[in-house]
Amino acid sequence: MEPLPFAVGQLPFAVGDAVQLKGRPNYLKTADPMPMLRPPDLVDSDEQGQVLAIKARNQLAVRFRRGTFLLEADQLQAAAP
Repeated sequence: MEPLPFAVGQLPFAVGDAVQLKGRPNYLKTADPMPMLRPPDLVDSDEQGQVLAIKARNQLAVRFRRGTFLLEADQLQAAAP
């Protein structure tokens, strides 16, 4: 088991924060009760999203224009003002 990049309770984001993707992931995973994999082009590289929930294993539910997706905290950066 590999170590977590952030200590428990030390995520760099909180619910309500504006975030952007650092890079294009291979796929997006929906934050639905039954998650599905979706193509990465649903989120533009400069699109801002809002953190809706903090999930287990450093995952965040982030709402973008075309849906809400589960993303690792290290895939995100704070949105530019």
